[in-house]
Amino acid sequence: QVQLAESGGGLVQAGGSLRLSCAASGTISSVTTMGWYRQAPGKQRELVALITSSGTSNYADSARGRFTISRDNAKNIVYLQMNSLKPEDTAVYYCYAEDLNWGFRTKYWGQGTQVSVSS
Repeated sequence: QVQLAESGGGLVQAGGSLRLSCAASGTISSVTTMGWYRQAPGKQRELVALITSSGTSNYADSARGRFTISRDNAKNIVYLQMNSLKPEDTAVYYCYAEDLNWGFRTKYWGQGTQVSVSS
């Protein structure tokens, strides 16, 4: 089992920045991809960014160029630096991780952290 704990959400004005952190604990030796999803009110959860254990990253079009995902494998922490925030970035941001054991892939989610961007 993997537990994920997010931090760093809050309220910021448009154009501002926030950095989200997510610390993984538990059986983390088999964790492969980590990342962030978000869910705005009335909308489906959507991908923001993912990063593999080797550092390969993937971004949603809405995040590319403004957000940067990074990962500290030694500390088992994944970060999301968000710059030039827009009101449409307002959402609950969920940390995500997946592991691979004996050919079975399991997905894990954090409890979420609120990001609110005022205009």
